[in-house]
Amino acid sequence: MSTPGIEGRLEAARAQIDRVTPEEAWREVEDGAVVVDIRPVSQRETTGEPPEGPGSVVIDRNVLEWRLDPTSGASLPIASTDLRVLVLCQQGYASSLAAQTLREVGIHRAADVVGGFDAWLEAGLPVRRP
Repeated sequence: MSTPGIEGRLEAARAQIDRVTPEEAWREVEDGAVVVDIRPVSQRETTGEPPEGPGSVVIDRNVLEWRLDPTSGASLPIASTDLRVLVLCQQGYASSLAAQTLREVGIHRAADVVGGFDAWLEAGLPVRRP
């Protein structure tokens, strides 16, 4: 029997997705994966964000599924059911839920970054400061 509440939801989501370390995410970008930063602008302004480029995009959490589902009328040009999406939040909780939701809408290679942007910073990976 699963744990009730949000902890149970998080546990169930994580059982259905891949989870990668920040270092693995950075390496996967070299192979075509895209890090999708879903954090609010206030967090990005405070702590920075992954470097700008073809392997990184900011998508507000409230429109994430629409922007990455190629069948939606609001999808980004990169949207594809085969796109390797690595969802990044601040600490790695909301990203787990978001990655699992992306899988539910058909983005079957969606994963999240363990520890979020806090772990990204701790790993010493490149950061773009506001």
